[in-house]
Amino acid sequence: MQNIDLICVGKLNAPYFAAGVAEYQKRLGAFCNFRIIELPEAAIADKNASDAQISKALDKEATAILSSLRKGEYLAALCVEGKQFSSEELAKLIADRANSAFVIGSSHGLADSVKKAANAKLSMGRITMPHQLARLVLTEQIYRACTINNGMKYHK
Repeated sequence: MQNIDLICVGKLNAPYFAAGVAEYQKRLGAFCNFRIIELPEAAIADKNASDAQISKALDKEATAILSSLRKGEYLAALCVEGKQFSSEELAKLIADRANSAFVIGSSHGLADSVKKAANAKLSMGRITMPHQLARLVLTEQIYRACTINNGMKYHK
């Protein structure tokens, strides 16, 4: 059974998002070893933080992200400059790998070191959405990809 990790920076504290993620996480158990790794967002004391302060926080988060990867894991980073994937393309990406990790950064995004380490950069489109919603959407899309790969009708 393949391993799929979802690495997220920041807490999922809205109950309606948590319920949705939990439902898809439960469903994914039939297809893969799916785990969610929730990492803390680096604290930035100043609400009007400088670029240097944000960069330092992102570097701290990057260290935690990269150290949570399984050895040899295929890393897909969600970032605004990433490529938009269809559900079928995501299914193929997952099908072709034994171990995959998807990473959603903090509200400030991802450090360049994570983007450089990534095997793929994915985008959920040109819209901006809260990270908690992105986690729900990505979890559902991973579930959808698994149903596609197993010839199930959920996708249609």
